[in-house]
Amino acid sequence: MNYLPAWMFLALTVLLMGGFPVTFTLMGTALTFGLIGFGWSFFDLLPLRIWGVMTNVTLLAVPLFVFMGVMLERSGLAEELLDTMGLLFGRIRGGLAVSVVAVGALLGASTGIVGATVVTMGLLAVPTMLKRGYQKELITGTVSASGTLGQIIPPSIVLVLIGDIVGVPVGDLFMGAVLPGMLLVGLYAAYIIIISFIRPKLAPPYPAPNWPL
Repeated sequence: MNYLPAWMFLALTVLLMGGFPVTFTLMGTALTFGLIGFGWSFFDLLPLRIWGVMTNVTLLAVPLFVFMGVMLERSGLAEELLDTMGLLFGRIRGGLAVSVVAVGALLGASTGIVGATVVTMGLLAVPTMLKRGYQKELITGTVSASGTLGQIIPPSIVLVLIGDIVGVPVGDLFMGAVLPGMLLVGLYAAYIIIISFIRPKLAPPYPAPNWPL
């Protein structure tokens, strides 16, 4: 019984790595190990758990964050934000990658979801960076790293869930995550700038726009 969570985690990892749909993998793993751990009385506890989640006001922020991220993507604001940041940081070597980190931080704060941020940044930033001659290693690393910023930069869905589980005020978690989140953004940007000067072929400079004075 003590090893049941470890077996559950192992089964979940194997099924996800095997390519099974995430929805059915999570549902099937939870139901199977719930039956193993609690027997048929598990179905007596399940409705109470579902009702508790539905009546939890804190968790109401999760679907609203998802909706906000979808609106940012569909409206084109995320793409315009990436273009603006690219012009802002474009004159330094690796500036387009730095702009991807900055936009990833802003999108992470808006959506709070790693998957949504990575997919959005992948669709918007990867073609532009490839066109500008950036190496694929730097592109994939930048997009993946900037996508994870949504986990810690408040407001974050993960922090909302953790606050509800451990009984800590979500506002306190948000305040505690601001400094580490900004520190990560700064370290990512510094790494990109340093590696771009050491290996110039990884990230050529973004051409400055020819705006009339």
